[in-house]
Amino acid sequence: MPIAIKDSIIDITSEKLTKELAKEFTKYLKGGEFVFLYGEMGVGKTTFVKYFINEYQKINDLKQTEITSPTFSLLNEYQLKDIRIKHYDLFRINRKEDINNLDIFEKDNKLITLIEWPKLIADKQDIKFITLTFNYLNDLNDRTVDIKV
Repeated sequence: MPIAIKDSIIDITSEKLTKELAKEFTKYLKGGEFVFLYGEMGVGKTTFVKYFINEYQKINDLKQTEITSPTFSLLNEYQLKDIRIKHYDLFRINRKEDINNLDIFEKDNKLITLIEWPKLIADKQDIKFITLTFNYLNDLNDRTVDIKV
């Protein structure tokens, strides 16, 4: 099933649809990208990241590992042959000053940076980023993701 990516609103009500979107998304990110993931707790941000990283592992003939949220550690890193993925979860960060200590904006064309809860990042340092906004619909029965490039 082809999935539109750029500037799209996509149904991800089922986990299968979330997995398909993550798989399709891997075709567009090759390194150097920053992806901001917005949305309420439990709407599917980390599930999307899990399938995204697992697809990269599969593409690179690597064993698929368990992908967990870095809520307490703030950062999980994955080396997938030539590509490194940094997965940040800034949910517990309350002050903009604390963002500066994380070195989030490392520029490297062999790095993909995924950031959950990026609301405190005011200075985007002139980087190009992709925004994924996850939403609940119909009394939390359905979910969508709005992609802006």
